[in-house]
Amino acid sequence: MNRALTLMNGWRLLRTLAKGYAKDGSPLDLKITDHCVQRLKEVANSDEFLRILVDSGGCSGFEYKMSLDTKVTDDDIIFRRDDIKIVVDEKSLELLKGATVDYAEELMRASFRIVSNPIAEKGCSCGSSFAIKMD
Repeated sequence: MNRALTLMNGWRLLRTLAKGYAKDGSPLDLKITDHCVQRLKEVANSDEFLRILVDSGGCSGFEYKMSLDTKVTDDDIIFRRDDIKIVVDEKSLELLKGATVDYAEELMRASFRIVSNPIAEKGCSCGSSFAIKMD
């Protein structure tokens, strides 16, 4: 009985300690193109990463927001590739799973963008907002 209680309390302690740290993400959850890696290496300082957030808004219902950041929270997932980091919070990742982060240069603008999001049904012409598929 005492041993079971010790194991249970140890498990609670382990779970409590693990909550305070961000987790590493799987390359299956978010793909990162070579162009994205190259551009992020050029614009970010060594302590900065690209933060991606999905928020309600935009002309299609949800919008992608991206910025350089330095603070990681305990609900963040960290994606690493070739010495760069992209950070997404757990809620946003649910709307990004399987998508690709790219960097594109076009005549009118150059930006990081999300492409091939399997949960997105349609998006606006600027590429920053999308509607989700309703199954």
